[in-house]
Amino acid sequence: MAEQRQRTLSTSGEALYEILAVGKGATHDEIKKSYRKLALKYHPDKNPDNPEAAEKFKEINNAHATLTDLSKRNIYDKYGSLGLYVAEQFGEENVNTYFMLSSWWAKGLFAVCGLLTGCYLCCCLCCCFNCCCGKCKPKAPEGEQQEFCVSPEDLEEQIKNDMERDGETPIVLQPTKVTEKTQLIGDSHRSYCTDS
Repeated sequence: MAEQRQRTLSTSGEALYEILAVGKGATHDEIKKSYRKLALKYHPDKNPDNPEAAEKFKEINNAHATLTDLSKRNIYDKYGSLGLYVAEQFGEENVNTYFMLSSWWAKGLFAVCGLLTGCYLCCCLCCCFNCCCGKCKPKAPEGEQQEFCVSPEDLEEQIKNDMERDGETPIVLQPTKVTEKTQLIGDSHRSYCTDS
């Protein structure tokens, strides 16, 4: 179990080539040819009583699937099976970023920034001084008022008062007595009459 886990997290990127018995610089056709040969040899139908052959067949299929996919092969060649694991977890486009951030120089830079600033996130430090502590918070000009919240009911009342003051009375109710009638008269002419 420990040996399999070690192989799963290797960074050398050679085990899959060894399973297919090809070199690291093998072409697509060489990989395909070797896969067919080994798949026929270890196929479970040809070895029904051999569970080791079935396991070997699974390994061969996994190696073939990885090495024939160009993006997975590039990741495997560069970072090994650990790179494939990272690609499954975070996406293939984030593999380079993951390994860059886990490098020794990135960790060292993170530690140095933390020691120099006293905080590991400069944005956090900036927010603390501006908002939490209030020491560096910008002050509003003396003539301006501070912003405040208005409830929707008060805002509605204020709009209604402003419209009445300007001479515009808002219509808030439907008319109760309707005296208008419309009729259609022959020859496709419409007329509109009101009774007063």
